[in-house]
Amino acid sequence: MTVYKSPMPEISIKYKAGHLKKALVTCSQHLYEVFKEMYDQDTVEIIESMVVLYLNNGNKTIGWTRHSSGGTCHTVVDVRMIMTEALLCGATTIAISHNHPSGQLFPSKEDERITQKLKAACDFMQMRLLDHIIVPGDLNGYYSFCDEGKI
Repeated sequence: MTVYKSPMPEISIKYKAGHLKKALVTCSQHLYEVFKEMYDQDTVEIIESMVVLYLNNGNKTIGWTRHSSGGTCHTVVDVRMIMTEALLCGATTIAISHNHPSGQLFPSKEDERITQKLKAACDFMQMRLLDHIIVPGDLNGYYSFCDEGKI
């Protein structure tokens, strides 16, 4: 038997167990409660960040990633990386959230644009974008794209 050895590195994914309990998500309030626990309490009012939640077909959580952290008023969102991670963990549904350190609850034009871009990617990959939740820096309240009919 011949073993092929490639000069290229092998790509792999590893699951890192955390303390987040598996949760069933049935509404935007549930999503907000799950996402709220994922923000760094020390920096949520200073640094904007994006968190992605991966779910199975029954809307039960598989896991999550802190996709990015940026500056005081923006963070980078890489749709290809979000979709890659979703495929690698076997997710059929994703939900995203980002914070507004300014305390502003309503989405910017860029927030709306990236949500539509991610929804189109999910549709193409036969996945579902469940929601995009925006939380203010004080974590008091939220804005749901789904509740507002924007997904």
